[in-house]
Amino acid sequence: MHTVLTRGNATVAYTLSVLACLTFSCFLSTVFLDYRTEANINTVRVLVKNVPDYGASRERHDLGFVTFDLKTNLTGIFNWNVKQLFLYLTAEYQTPSNQLNQVVLWDKIILRGENAVLDFKNMNTKYYFWDDGNGLKDNRNVSLYLSWNIIPNAGLLPSVQATGKHLFKFPADYATSSI
Repeated sequence: MHTVLTRGNATVAYTLSVLACLTFSCFLSTVFLDYRTEANINTVRVLVKNVPDYGASRERHDLGFVTFDLKTNLTGIFNWNVKQLFLYLTAEYQTPSNQLNQVVLWDKIILRGENAVLDFKNMNTKYYFWDDGNGLKDNRNVSLYLSWNIIPNAGLLPSVQATGKHLFKFPADYATSSI
């Protein structure tokens, strides 16, 4: 007959195989779901300043200040396989020196069970809106959009962009007053 170690090894190997199949089946049950939802974004106040960048070359660069409203309902995204959402608001724009500029301005983590209905008014950005030159002043095509990463219990880590984005422009003159 077989030893206790051989029988234990077979039992553990079979149990792990069954658990792997169950985990894969659970993953398949949510992989084809559409996790997009509508997000309403609006800018309340937009300023641009030309300030020295003390961290790098001491040259003067554009620093944007944006106050925004954000309204969205993310409760439909949560299912049994969604542990948490990592939300982030991104600004995207073009400058003469760079074809594509993307800056993350704000982020938030929403755990399962927390309130996933967001209705923020007059929110300041969490991170600085630096440009690596002077590309923000009088830039007329800056878009804001909300995206999120889904942290699942099992499976892929999808990155999803909300439907709806907001276009705005920076003023043609630098702000001189303190913010």
